[in-house]
Amino acid sequence: MSNKFTAIIPVRAGSRRLKNKNIAPFGGTNLLLYKIMQLKNVKSIDRIVVSSDSDMMLDFAKEVGVETHKRAPEYCDEKTKSFGEVVAHIAESVKGENIVWATCTSPLVFPKMYEEGIELYKKEVLEENKYDSLISVESFKRYLWDENGPMNYELGVKHVPSQELPVYYFVTDGILIAPREKMVKWNYFHGVNPYKMELNKRACVDIDDFLDLAVARAWIDLDESVTHDNVYFTK
Repeated sequence: MSNKFTAIIPVRAGSRRLKNKNIAPFGGTNLLLYKIMQLKNVKSIDRIVVSSDSDMMLDFAKEVGVETHKRAPEYCDEKTKSFGEVVAHIAESVKGENIVWATCTSPLVFPKMYEEGIELYKKEVLEENKYDSLISVESFKRYLWDENGPMNYELGVKHVPSQELPVYYFVTDGILIAPREKMVKWNYFHGVNPYKMELNKRACVDIDDFLDLAVARAWIDLDESVTHDNVYFTK
């Protein structure tokens, strides 16, 4: 397998929590065009394809010179076809060897992060065969409960500080990379043994509702050199 990469941006007309989410105003344009702009600045990506049922969104893509894949309504309504069937359908319909699944609802994943992800994928998946795919994650240590009580800690004298809790991961939709043919076979966008690429909290913002969108807008111009280590508070 060669090192050719096709980026797919899956978008659809409907959105249950935030109307027209995929084309919400963002960064002086909209989320879809902003993601296309980011991916155009990733040197390792050879092709960009927008997959959608929306003629308007497909027109946006054509106007900025990227390829399109028109999806039938049954692959967009979240009822007729399962999510896995949708992934397989898109992967079957788009040519390419390695797919970078890039959602526009993760707008704070910047070009350098995609470059880093692709380089890790080349090394860990294609060259050394240690993993079957790559996913972006956010690590966390939190006190977790289910309906029966604490899941990862004990109450009382055995309580531990949060930094001593086991590490868990949120799978973000920022960067997902796998061989196209395997996406079709798996009916999914990654395999059972993915390389976990950790992203920072800012990059892991995923827009699902208006508050998520507000956070992303607030953080878009955040100076990454400012961290908790060099911010000082005065009384």
